[in-house]
Amino acid sequence: MTVDSLEGQIADWRAYVATAPGVNGHDLDELEDHLRHQIAELTAAGLSDDEGFLIAVKRLGDVDGLSREYAREHSSRLWKQLLSAHDEPTRVSGGWVEALAFALGVAVAIQAGRIAAGFPDEEPTWFARNLSLIVLPFLAAYFARRRRLEIRRWVVTAVPFVLGAVVVNVYPWNGSSATEAFGSSSDTEVLAILALPVALWFVIAYPYMGGLLRAHERRMDFVRFTGEWFIYYVLIALGGGVLMGLTAAILEPTDVDIDQVAAWVVPSGAAGAVVVAAWLVESKQRVVENMAPVLTMLFTPLFAVMLASAALVYAVTGLGGAFDRELVGVLDALLVVVLALVLYGMSARDASTSSPSWMDGIQLGAVVSALVLDLMVLGTMVARIGDLGFTPNRTAALGLNLVLLANLAVAGWLAARFLARRTTFHRLERWQTTYLPVFALFAAAVVVVLPPLFGFR
Repeated sequence: MTVDSLEGQIADWRAYVATAPGVNGHDLDELEDHLRHQIAELTAAGLSDDEGFLIAVKRLGDVDGLSREYAREHSSRLWKQLLSAHDEPTRVSGGWVEALAFALGVAVAIQAGRIAAGFPDEEPTWFARNLSLIVLPFLAAYFARRRRLEIRRWVVTAVPFVLGAVVVNVYPWNGSSATEAFGSSSDTEVLAILALPVALWFVIAYPYMGGLLRAHERRMDFVRFTGEWFIYYVLIALGGGVLMGLTAAILEPTDVDIDQVAAWVVPSGAAGAVVVAAWLVESKQRVVENMAPVLTMLFTPLFAVMLASAALVYAVTGLGGAFDRELVGVLDALLVVVLALVLYGMSARDASTSSPSWMDGIQLGAVVSALVLDLMVLGTMVARIGDLGFTPNRTAALGLNLVLLANLAVAGWLAARFLARRTTFHRLERWQTTYLPVFALFAAAVVVVLPPLFGFR
């Protein structure tokens, strides 16, 4: 067994054990340390890495039911037969009362913020800037409590939210209304409003992972959680839309102003659904695990064909050198969606699978096509900046494209090597989890660095 193979086996084991609600980050660290210590002792005694891993898992299985369950579900693994067939442990998948409490808390908080902002007469920009700071701390607290974090890690989780609140409320923004902010009065403010939720979402990864920032497997778990959370949130939103439509139809003969009802109910529902969707991911995990491969298999080929066609058309016709501002924005959004789809597809895949499949080839095609489009967009942006100079929007767009270019280029190279069987899927996955903090830092830079750099204009 090579070092990469051993690390991959340990990563698989750790990722599975971490899915148990009763195992927090500290417990997981101790279990992994114990496993590695056993492997080190056995290999020092003359055993191979393969033999050491098998025996270490056997020993750990004697005291850890989750390890036995992991081996039982992965029946194709050689070391399954080494683990005793004890009764499966009971999994706790509830916690709905706790989730409901946090959901109600954020629903009340969002209404308090709207009232403080003068709703419905006024909608000052400070409310738009602070919207994510009102909602996302509840989600972070929900995970911190669910993972049973120590006080020290609660404080670490809270610090970025406090810093974000200070930045967006102390900076001397231009513009006085939400309408003006999303117009032309303050581009840096609009960028901050858009980037702050992204930066804070990465902050939520800390309590979700139990404070294990260096655990690559837990980072990929967070990628999977993000995709599943989005699916559930969309389903909740669709259900809420149907409910409001039926309510409007039922109350139409009455004198009730359904628009006023919706103006109060929808914001609270949208905010509360952030926590409810997270609880659904945690408690109904196996349901979405079955959906994820299907969604990936359905949408990845469609996006790959669309990207390849667009890249071919733009390259042949020469339109790639004259993208307008709106099309650049659309293409940037498309590149982000493609990257998210590739990441979600990786998170839904069994990392222990050593052989590439046809889907890996399709994903490589999507990545290569995205790279071609990204280079075209970069060429247009560089030319435009050379003619017209830097602006907040151009700078942010240029930075985003460079961040995407670096990620896609290395991902494409590793994917090609994986298809050629010259590297492992684990290495490709490790690249993506290592790169995730770059996206977080870029979003934070848009909020903190870009506004003063351009005089808050």
